[in-house]
Amino acid sequence: MHRTIFDTPIVNTLLRLLSIGILKLGGWRVEGNLPAGGGKSVLIAAPHTSNWDLPYTLMVAFSLRLNIYWIGKAQIFRPPFRGLMMWLGGIPVQREKSNDFVAASVKAIKAADGPLQLVVPPEGTRARARYWKTGFYYIALGAEVPIVLAYMDYATKRSGLGPVFQPTGDIVADMSTIRSFYAPFTGRNPAQFDPQ
Repeated sequence: MHRTIFDTPIVNTLLRLLSIGILKLGGWRVEGNLPAGGGKSVLIAAPHTSNWDLPYTLMVAFSLRLNIYWIGKAQIFRPPFRGLMMWLGGIPVQREKSNDFVAASVKAIKAADGPLQLVVPPEGTRARARYWKTGFYYIALGAEVPIVLAYMDYATKRSGLGPVFQPTGDIVADMSTIRSFYAPFTGRNPAQFDPQ
């Protein structure tokens, strides 16, 4: 994987302190820790209903000392912002084209020398999505890494890392369990989040 702001010395320390300060001033509470064995993992990013989710996610990641990479639509990686978005941990995905993103992600996680947390929004869009995409599930299953149920609740201003979920291969049962965890959470635009 490419170098990011999270593994850039000095800058990451300064941004961690700044992130902690901004979140506290905004009334946000950061909860949880990366579990043992979660150095390489897939983090679910839900609910995802607003462009504000990205800066908050980055600040929470700094606060928790994570080394995240995140999935974003290819349009936000156009010049002149491509370099910045990549440095922030972004990985462009063209949603309208079929690709081997799952296979490439599995390969990258397995090949990584150090910790790597791949953040994937299961809705695949900020708009209301009735069905969650399952890419995050198959990435974790293929890479043999846990899924960490990360959350951002705008109603209570809580964000962080919830329980660890180990995929069993029974996607119907597993997705039902995962989605039920997110039922109490509220996105910035509540009408656009459907955890059921």
